[in-house]
Amino acid sequence: MASPPDRLLRRLEWRLSRRLDGRLQGAYRTVWRGAGIDFTDLRAYLPEDDVRHIDWNVTARLDEPFVRLYTEDREMTAWLVIDRSASMRAGKTEAATELAVSIARIVSRGGNKVGAILYDNTDHRLIPPRTGRDQVLRLARDLMRESAYAKATTDLAGMLKLAAATIRQRSLVVVMSDFIGDPGWEKPLGMLTHRHEVVVVRVVEPSELELPVLGLIVVEDAETGEQLLVDSSDPLLRGRLAEQVAAREAQLADSMRKAGVDAHRVTTDHDLVATLLGLVNGRRAR
Repeated sequence: MASPPDRLLRRLEWRLSRRLDGRLQGAYRTVWRGAGIDFTDLRAYLPEDDVRHIDWNVTARLDEPFVRLYTEDREMTAWLVIDRSASMRAGKTEAATELAVSIARIVSRGGNKVGAILYDNTDHRLIPPRTGRDQVLRLARDLMRESAYAKATTDLAGMLKLAAATIRQRSLVVVMSDFIGDPGWEKPLGMLTHRHEVVVVRVVEPSELELPVLGLIVVEDAETGEQLLVDSSDPLLRGRLAEQVAAREAQLADSMRKAGVDAHRVTTDHDLVATLLGLVNGRRAR
């Protein structure tokens, strides 16, 4: 009888092969590429070329723009840095697990290595990068393992500093978190981008963006356990919360932009394939 991680991987593989593979044809070299490049040739500039590849010496000599051509290293290492704190419980954990396992499977099919850092304030789990389906199964198994979920605000700066100290070789680093935690993570995130290509996936519950109208409800701070009784239909409360959400979203977007990262917001009711295509298209556009 198949184990739960194996059943999860088989289900995701079926969904990926059925709905995603044909839409990623030809994407490997331009999206899931390695970091190493070798100069191979020159050719005349075309409008769709990256201007950063123009050879200005040759262009000046021939009075016509030319670009350098490179052979890209197909091999790469991908790291998944996943927040496993209390605020990532339930639906967020499930969404992050499905997305992480799917990314790992897509990357590993090209012969690339995938590693992971599963982070909680009191429980850091390191999965060294390896290739193959067995590695993806190990990742799925560890992600499906119940976390202790310490009742404390998440040390996001500590998570990013741990990633920077652990990941030495230039890699694709996918950070998954709700970014609910202690302030001060912007600088460590920016430092991580200096060495690696970083993609941020922010996992949120829909109710964090808009409070549902349910009358009197008890809301709980997932990080500290503090509870509060509120009237979710109160227009003043709803207006105040909407203002706070808008301010927080704007601040987060500004911080991500300053850190120079690709940031994607994913809700727990997301469509997995649409999310993966969004990640791919975001990398293509860079």
